[in-house]
Amino acid sequence: MCSGVDASGLTCPLPILRAKKALATIQSGEVLKIITTDRNAIRDFQAFSKQTHNPLLSQEETQTGAVHYLQRR
Repeated sequence: MCSGVDASGLTCPLPILRAKKALATIQSGEVLKIITTDRNAIRDFQAFSKQTHNPLLSQEETQTGAVHYLQRR
């Protein structure tokens, strides 16, 4: 199952905070999809993944930003 957060239009640290809140609501092993438009979000989510030990499964750049897939540890 994949839950989602649309953080379009938000800048750091709001996309990370929304993702952190959403991760707390899903089960271990589930995947969270986060949509962002902040140009720094790719780097921010890489750092967030390392700090929290929630695996960053993939990141896809889009025309308007990026989509990130985090798995809850």
